[in-house]
This record gives sequence, structure tokens and C-alpha cells, in this order.
Amino acid sequence: MKSKLVFPTFLFVAILAVALIAFAYKKPGEIILYYSTECPHCKNVEDFIQQNQVQNKISFTQKEISDPANLKDLQSKAKQCNLQSDTVGIPFLWYNGKCILGDTDIINFFKSKL
Repeated sequence: MKSKLVFPTFLFVAILAVALIAFAYKKPGEIILYYSTECPHCKNVEDFIQQNQVQNKISFTQKEISDPANLKDLQSKAKQCNLQSDTVGIPFLWYNGKCILGDTDIINFFKSKL
């Protein structure tokens, strides 16, 4: 009887261990930078990104808000941070459910990730 339980018990423990390891491993959060080509503060962020080759070191998405879908996405993210979605400014960075506003704070965010 004991020999019949060894394999299922081993299998259960192995699956449990794999599940715990997978749960403990934190996937890096999605980073989205919302910007406008006409925004001077966005230009500061873009200059920092280019000068420091951030796009080669950190995976993130850039979304220009002149695209209505991108603007709607920004407004949705702002609501999740309890910000006024119709008056939120740019540059705007979304990371792990957090909203970061303004060129200085966004540049500091990228510096901390480099």
C-alpha cells in the first residue's frame, strides 16, 4: 500500500514546489510612457532616454497621446491611480499599478532602474 502512495506523493510535492517557485518569482512590471511630440517636458524625458540608451537597457512601451486609443489608455491608467483622468498631464509613466507624473520624477525612475 505504501509503495502505491510514493509516486503520487512525490508528484504532488514536485508540482507544489514548482508552483511555489513560479509564484515567488516576480515578473517585472509593465512600463508605459505616455507622451506628446509637442510637450517640452516630454522632450526632456526623450532626451534622457536617448542620451542614456535607456531603451536598450529597460523594456518599456512608448505611447503618443495624439492617438485616441493611447489617450483613452492613459485616462484608464490615471483612474486606477485615483487621478482626474480628463486633466492628467504628460509625460505620464505607468509602472506596476503606479502613476509617475512629470519629467523629473520619470527621469529619476529610469535612473533608479539603470
